[in-house]
Amino acid sequence: MKAVSTIRGRAIPLGLKNVDTDVIIPAHWLKTISREGLGKGAFETIRATPGNPFDVEDFAGAPILIAGDNFGCGSSREHAAWAMLDMGLTAVIAPSFSDIFAGNAFKNGILAVELPQEQVDRLLEVAKDEQIAVDLENQVVTTPFQDRFEFQIDPFRKRCLLEGLDEIGLTLGSESEITRHEQVREGAMPWLDKPSRRDAA
Repeated sequence: MKAVSTIRGRAIPLGLKNVDTDVIIPAHWLKTISREGLGKGAFETIRATPGNPFDVEDFAGAPILIAGDNFGCGSSREHAAWAMLDMGLTAVIAPSFSDIFAGNAFKNGILAVELPQEQVDRLLEVAKDEQIAVDLENQVVTTPFQDRFEFQIDPFRKRCLLEGLDEIGLTLGSESEITRHEQVREGAMPWLDKPSRRDAA
């Protein structure tokens, strides 16, 4: 997982409330076993509407999405996070998120930032013409107009995102302790390593 620190760039001003995971990535895209290419199907129904923000050239490759309340509701499909990553998004700002989506986003290296609605409204306005910056280390979202919006994040999630640690990375970080435990266990409980009669047969 790539480390996340400061994300700076254009932000897609979506602003819609209750965008569920079926909107983020429709079900007919879930047949693939690969994460690659899912970005083509991300927000497919919204992109089909003329004048949608995803088709605005200025937002091409934008790393930030600004959404409305209850973003990521609906089913628990992790493909939603995969699709967003595949289209280049590494941060989402909204007044609130579905708990399951927020967990999937975190596990895949997407920073979900919760801010009050009035601050989100301000960012939606600024994003039409200017870049914004999301600073995870200092937990603040800033604009070129001196707006400074602080956000909260679980310390464990913050550390994992800053260091690029997914579940495998966290486990490997304890490799020496795991090895020590296995050596102690091997000496104290050697029968656990002996093949059973069934295995020997």
